[in-house]
Amino acid sequence: MPKSASPKKPVRASVTTINRDGSRFFLHPADVRGRFALLRRVVAILLISIYVLLPWIPIGGYPAVFLDIAERRFHLFGLTFAAQDMWLAFFFITGLGFSLYVVTALFGRLWCGWACPQTIFLEHVYRRIERWIEGDHTKRKQLDQREWDALKATKRAIKHTAFIFVSVLIAHVFIAYFISIPQLYVWMRTSPLEHWSAFLFVFIAAAAIYFNFSWFREQLCLVICPYGRLQSALIDDDSMIIGYDEKRGEPRGSAKLTDIGDCIECRRCVQVCPTGIDIRQGLQIECIGCANCIDACDTIMDKLGRPRGLVRYDSMNGLAGLPKRIVRPRLFLYGVLLLLGATAMTFSAMQLRGANMNVVRMTGAPYFITDTGLRNQYMIRIINKQDLPQNFTVQAIGPDQTFKVEGFTESVVVEPMGEIVRPLIISIQKKNFTGKFPLVIELKDESGRIVISKDAEFLGPDPRLFSNENAQ
Repeated sequence: MPKSASPKKPVRASVTTINRDGSRFFLHPADVRGRFALLRRVVAILLISIYVLLPWIPIGGYPAVFLDIAERRFHLFGLTFAAQDMWLAFFFITGLGFSLYVVTALFGRLWCGWACPQTIFLEHVYRRIERWIEGDHTKRKQLDQREWDALKATKRAIKHTAFIFVSVLIAHVFIAYFISIPQLYVWMRTSPLEHWSAFLFVFIAAAAIYFNFSWFREQLCLVICPYGRLQSALIDDDSMIIGYDEKRGEPRGSAKLTDIGDCIECRRCVQVCPTGIDIRQGLQIECIGCANCIDACDTIMDKLGRPRGLVRYDSMNGLAGLPKRIVRPRLFLYGVLLLLGATAMTFSAMQLRGANMNVVRMTGAPYFITDTGLRNQYMIRIINKQDLPQNFTVQAIGPDQTFKVEGFTESVVVEPMGEIVRPLIISIQKKNFTGKFPLVIELKDESGRIVISKDAEFLGPDPRLFSNENAQ
């Protein structure tokens, strides 16, 4: 290696945002331009637009996504789910998890750098505001080191005022997913004391968002988010990552030197990194796969007239010059689990009905004995999940027709998205009771089609007690 070439630096033993004395090192990444930066900006604008517009877009008379917790109704793109349907959330959440596993096994931390809300809002909203007000990364560092004066105080006041305003907007959009935009607008025009719980929620949410994006920032990814730690278990040598071509780049040195690698030690890749790492030290848990370093390095290579790709998307095998694989055991395993979960969720969703019914035994004794017989008491709750009133009938079916049903002798009308709760009393004469027997409670619509059925059981004492009474 030529004497003027820079040796490869040793790998650090701590995260980039911790100084040697243990204090916090605040990052001010430089702005970057390039193909990936432009594409990420487009993706960010699209995702932010989706986040803002979903509560405004009506589908089936309700917002596209409306989680009406107060009424225990959840409207998702024209589908309505009651609280009793929330068991489907298990399949949905696990499906998202396995989808993330598959994406990570194929493309590394693509989610973190391109779609995670933390990255989207921090890089494309808050840091964009910061650059507009305080300048580029050099001016921001100088402002940090500057003694407090009128200029510094003014810039910081304007910046944090803008941060608070954006945080409040994000919090209001978030709560609109739970109370709807029209209702939110009405509440915003009234005293906060009339809806103090919602006001308190927005205040706390806005404060947490402001704290996160104005101060905590990348620490959420480095300290709290477990995904970076899971990365080492989810990827392998064939997963696509962002890496440095060490064979081509080493040894490093000035662009004027010959017989050295393509890396000129400009440190531009470090300056633009939102977590402050040096990509040349290999794959690190702090890397969020944002591709800033790729654009920065490609810009330098273009100026030097050298080919792009010194830092690029590739697998570790690809960077090492080894054969690359796409189909491999872990990808097959994740794909099979994802397919099984998707199949189970699809089958379960097909079983959903436009109404729901709960049958529970009323509190107290399981059965009551009268002079002539005994009775069981149930509470029936019928939920109409449709936007039109529905006419329902309830029928109890058992092994014989000797019992009597009270409480649902006529059909009932349930209002749109409404519910009714009524008792159902089933009684039987002592002479006909031969022991406990199963019941099927059926809910039928106006056409007589069975919407849903529930199993129940008629309970009673040992029937020999009644035989002894008759003998006496």
